[in-house]
Amino acid sequence: MSATSSRAALADGIRFAFGTLTVLPVTVTRWDRDAARAGMVCAPLAGLVVGLAAAALGGALTLLGAGALLAAVASVAVPAVLTRGLHLDGLADVADGLGSGKPPADALAIMKQSDIGPFGVVTLVLTLLAQVAVLAQLYADSWFHGAVAATLSAVTARLALTLASRTGVPAARPEGLGAAVAETVSPRAALLTGAAIAVLAAPLSPVATPAVVLGCGAAELLLRRCVRRFGGVTGDVFGAVAETAATATLVTLAVN
Repeated sequence: MSATSSRAALADGIRFAFGTLTVLPVTVTRWDRDAARAGMVCAPLAGLVVGLAAAALGGALTLLGAGALLAAVASVAVPAVLTRGLHLDGLADVADGLGSGKPPADALAIMKQSDIGPFGVVTLVLTLLAQVAVLAQLYADSWFHGAVAATLSAVTARLALTLASRTGVPAARPEGLGAAVAETVSPRAALLTGAAIAVLAAPLSPVATPAVVLGCGAAELLLRRCVRRFGGVTGDVFGAVAETAATATLVTLAVN
């Protein structure tokens, strides 16, 4: 592949990542497997932008004299706004599907419904409470600790999407975003992307790299459960994987 082709592929991948994973005004010019592959490898970059926005608002509120709790709520709200709440919606839908105890086809049908059941509500509330509690603790330590946590959790959440898009993890349905990106990333590319993020995170905190690893590990456990339960991944599963990775990353930072 020539240098020009490589740059074009990278540009298509970045547009795909931002156009599908954020509400930022980016036009997706290609919607094919090659663009999806590059886009999912670039997913952590979209996470970095989302995380920096969350950190900027939370940090600014802290420096202006707002309490740590308000800064934490703001930092949790920004990713929800910049993703239209799709990841949180996916988390709730997956919780309903897993909790239904029904066969795969019926569970997938439950996940496609527009309403949220009791499993989804409880999971959503507890997840948001955990995220706010951790960020409030870290912002109370310093604005820098809170900002680092907000950024790192957003990047790890999107890194989990890169890993979930690897070859060998099939789509549960023939249509939808899950099918568009499923099995587009080679295991080698997924591993190299994960290793790069873990290394780049190291200077931020002594526990940054373990937080990334444990965040992705928690997301992997959920991913495997969903593949066994539903027969593959869907857009909802990707959302649930991202929120799981973000929350586990934050909890790791708080515990350490």
